[in-house]
Amino acid sequence: MLQELLVAGATVGSACVVYVAAAARVVKQYERGVVFRLGRVAGDVRAPGFTMVVPFVDRLRKVNMQIVTMPVPAQEGITRDNVTVRVDAVVYFRVVNAADAIVTVEDYRFAVSQMAQTSLRSIIGKSDLDDLLSSREKLNQGLELMIDSPAVGWGVQIDRVEIKDVSLPETMKRSMARQAEADRERRARIINADAELQASKKLAEAAEQMSEQPAALQLRLLQTVVAVAAEKNSTLVLPFPVELLRFLERAAPPPPPVEK
Repeated sequence: MLQELLVAGATVGSACVVYVAAAARVVKQYERGVVFRLGRVAGDVRAPGFTMVVPFVDRLRKVNMQIVTMPVPAQEGITRDNVTVRVDAVVYFRVVNAADAIVTVEDYRFAVSQMAQTSLRSIIGKSDLDDLLSSREKLNQGLELMIDSPAVGWGVQIDRVEIKDVSLPETMKRSMARQAEADRERRARIINADAELQASKKLAEAAEQMSEQPAALQLRLLQTVVAVAAEKNSTLVLPFPVELLRFLERAAPPPPPVEK
């Protein structure tokens, strides 16, 4: 009798061990567990840690709640100003409702990827080339809104969308380079002309001041001679005052009349 009880106890203990081993599940800290009981969602989402399910009846699906970084393949399109470009982006998203991510959509990663690609092509067609190159922050916000609107029903939240690169045709790159070079040359000429105008005004003021004080012109002449002599040149260039030529011209006698 005692032996039969021991055998029965061992059998029950073994069955319990097998049951616990079959029913025990461990959900990691960054995961949530969704239990399907005979095909239907049973109870609330299982929190991280040790949990139990009914063997052969329940099926536990684990959902990763971490932020997922998904690159969007480069999409080719025509902008609003008829320029062909290739644009690629990256999407950061995470699951906020594990049950909806499993039940509502078949593969939420694939769904987000396809939605990101179609939204990116739509953004390309609605934007100008200058917007793609300079107003990326505004385009990122619009792209995030376009992806996040349907993703909310899938239990997914879009955290961030970034446009990584905008590839242009080689002909367009050369045209933009020529345009930028021409613009820089135009600005350089305008700055040079403005400098010449300011210099001419200052020179006119200086000439007016020197005309009122003839000694100032003589002092300037001496300064020029000193500056030239400081270079240790073997040849000294000495400007000849124009006023002296005018004085000699006035002092010269008039030419004799020509006899006919």
